[in-house]
Amino acid sequence: MKPFKNIICIFLTLVGLSSCGSDDNNLTSDPFVVAFETLSGNLGEIQANENINLIYSQTAKNNGAFTISINVENAVYGIDFTTEPAAIDGKITLQINEGSSNNAFLFNKLNPNLDETTQITFTVTNIDYPNAEIRGNTSHVLNSEAALGGSIQPEVGGPNEQFQVYVDLSGKTFTKVQRDAWDLAFFSQDEFRVGINGAIYMAAAELQETNIDNITQADVEDLMPQVAVGTFDPANEIYIDYPDGDINRTAIEEINLDDDQNKVYLVNLGYEVGTESPTNGSVAVAGDARGWRKLKILRTGDAYILQYANLNDTSHQEITINKSAGFNATFFSFNTNSVVNVEPEAGRWDINFTVFTNIIDGAGSYGYSDGVLHNRKGGVTAYSVTKDQYTYENFNTSNVIANNFKMDQLVIGASWRDVMNEEKVLVNNIFYIIKDSNGNVYKLKFTALLNDNGQRGYPEFKYELLK
Repeated sequence: MKPFKNIICIFLTLVGLSSCGSDDNNLTSDPFVVAFETLSGNLGEIQANENINLIYSQTAKNNGAFTISINVENAVYGIDFTTEPAAIDGKITLQINEGSSNNAFLFNKLNPNLDETTQITFTVTNIDYPNAEIRGNTSHVLNSEAALGGSIQPEVGGPNEQFQVYVDLSGKTFTKVQRDAWDLAFFSQDEFRVGINGAIYMAAAELQETNIDNITQADVEDLMPQVAVGTFDPANEIYIDYPDGDINRTAIEEINLDDDQNKVYLVNLGYEVGTESPTNGSVAVAGDARGWRKLKILRTGDAYILQYANLNDTSHQEITINKSAGFNATFFSFNTNSVVNVEPEAGRWDINFTVFTNIIDGAGSYGYSDGVLHNRKGGVTAYSVTKDQYTYENFNTSNVIANNFKMDQLVIGASWRDVMNEEKVLVNNIFYIIKDSNGNVYKLKFTALLNDNGQRGYPEFKYELLK
């Protein structure tokens, strides 16, 4: 579905209309609607100013204007905040220009100490335009609570899907990182576990040797073809981190206090991000093979020691990796031979858009595109709901079943789309319920897989806080 059309569908859904046609031209018979792009924003995350965006249900064919009223609790206009254009008698007037399809005004935060008692509500109260009606997202609330919802288009990078995108639903923010920017994740929880980057199809095999300098390529030549993703061999499942996200089921065993109990590992570094331009509806996520490393990991106090080298090296490099308080893990890159920033803090992301390594029953590990994993290690849980149980529009707080929430990070996974056909379509009869680490519960439904040109790697979803 086309992104702009999706926004219009959200308008119509919110006001009770049942469907959206496939022909954008049909929209000309509908009323002209001005609506806020999002339902809410977090005051605490606004440093100085921020645009409040509005969108039209169709491109304006005439000039006009609309009015936004401001309702304030525990703040004063002109002292704690202002707007551009300025409000007169508690109202902002914005012009509708022929040929435009959106609008915005600027919110200026003057008082950095606005607290949780402050709530500023902007509401569309009048539209001076032919055949206009006030519908859809008529209000936008600024407070210090969780975001009420909206529509988000994570920038995963098109058919190469070069980015992992971490989305925080309550703050309505996202962080993106190059998918091959890291290799190892040294977990910061009580356990001493190390993960490998399944987004680039890495794999790792434990060897019997405990001295890293004793291993050469000749010693592992016969093993190397097996330590890979997508070989259609169930035996290769032991070489990947289990896809459900369980920290206790990594390819690398828990790091032992006794150095002699920690074995050397053969590591397949997977693939660089692809750069080819595939046919519409396809992806090209895997580029050139990144080669191999051998490594051994030890413990020192509350930190890790990573030893690593090329296969035929007779000496190794060594680096101490500290746990990162407040984060799920500390990340290391062989490209830079250093610690790198990847994930936001554990409590500041809920779902991750990423290529990932999964398991196909009877066929072993396999690479998936268009993946969405929830933050299991950060305390996020989720479950799916099908249309025969409830519709997304009608699902509310009373329908939430606490026992249905699962830790398995693959609740969403790739279940939201069907690419085993020529059309490459959304699975329209499914949506998801997500509970974040602060107990906020959201319903979430995907609204796009392709862009207007039919290219993969342009996901979009809508979500709403259940209160």
